[in-house]
Amino acid sequence: MPDLFENAKLDESAPRPLADRLRPTRLEDVVGQDHLLGPDGALTRLVRGGSLGSLILWGPPGSGKTTVARLLAHETKLAFVQISAIFSGVADLKKTFEAARARRATGQGTLLFVDEIHRFNRAQQDSFLPVMEDGTITLIGATTENPSFELNAALLSRARVMTFKSLDAAAIEKLLARAEETEGKKLPLDADAREALIAMADGDGRAALTLSEEIWRAARAGEIFDRAALAEVVQRRAPIYDKAQEGHYNLISALHKCVRGSDPDAALYYFARMLDAGEDPLFLARRIVRMAVEDIGLADPQALVIANAAKDAYDFLGSPEGELALAQAVIYVATAPKSNAGYVAYKKARRLAQEKGSLMPPKTILNAPTKMMREEGYGEGYEYDHDSPDAFSGQSYWPEALGRQRLYQPVERGFERELAKRLDYWERLRRERNAK
Repeated sequence: MPDLFENAKLDESAPRPLADRLRPTRLEDVVGQDHLLGPDGALTRLVRGGSLGSLILWGPPGSGKTTVARLLAHETKLAFVQISAIFSGVADLKKTFEAARARRATGQGTLLFVDEIHRFNRAQQDSFLPVMEDGTITLIGATTENPSFELNAALLSRARVMTFKSLDAAAIEKLLARAEETEGKKLPLDADAREALIAMADGDGRAALTLSEEIWRAARAGEIFDRAALAEVVQRRAPIYDKAQEGHYNLISALHKCVRGSDPDAALYYFARMLDAGEDPLFLARRIVRMAVEDIGLADPQALVIANAAKDAYDFLGSPEGELALAQAVIYVATAPKSNAGYVAYKKARRLAQEKGSLMPPKTILNAPTKMMREEGYGEGYEYDHDSPDAFSGQSYWPEALGRQRLYQPVERGFERELAKRLDYWERLRRERNAK
């Protein structure tokens, strides 16, 4: 089996990245995951209990998933086998399972660590089920993607999900201190640049150490980098963001909820985050239009006009000028009065239509283009509203079997306050005229 500490046997002169040299050899040395590895952490309790069970380690890059998997194998005395879903296929899995069965026959258990497990297709994921159920392997899968999106329900039902967090500033600082101790020298950064380095790492411990190596390589004797010089040396690390996966959904959800919550500053922040990460501005434009109709509606009918105009402006100007139009639309929809009354009314109407079936409208409001239809009473008794006082007849337009329903309930905000007054006025006239 791969030796947990095989790299430690390498000649001292063998090139090894700093992140590899600083890989923890004890669970208690892993930083930033105290909720899992602290004295009362979930993984600590499992190790103490002596029964690990299959696990899915879910978290961002550089949060320690691979390291923890290796250390768990060491702590539980299981044979550690590592494969990657990127490079392995069905044949590789079969060989791995056969070797685990042979190992089990001799009394040795196997901890199978599968990196990037979400990259296995559904059929490949299903192949793990029998060997998990009969105890041939203890599976530990690592993924950066939300397991509920990417993994089979059957697999998830047999494994416990452990959520790893991005490393906070304190955890990154601990890693930098360890790196300085290992290298025997301080990072050539002033306090502001050190803070910037931690921010650049974006919660990724491996990235923090890789950036540190770059800084040491670039620094001349006695040179100390400030924030601007640091940015020149290491450039800027791209944000962690996959436009097709969870990062995308997290940020667009945050943006939408900030607009709904009338916080234009937070909305602009998440809007900028998505643009900075390479999101398609037209995707954002479409979402802003949706916000205008879902969360503002008739409380401010102009919101939809502004959102569509911003989309057209972006089409006309392109990037980066057109992005300002979208930002302006974000501010507008975030500061507009909010109402989901139209959205709620539409859902009620859809449900009513589905539940009540094909009810006939009242004959009074149906046209009668043929003699037979006129004889059947189509259009009989219809009142032309423009000929009625106040241009309002008050007649019923609902199927007789259903009766009048109230679906749209305007809120007392924005333009809908005026609509509520109109509806109340018409309801009063309707009662008066139908009472005669």
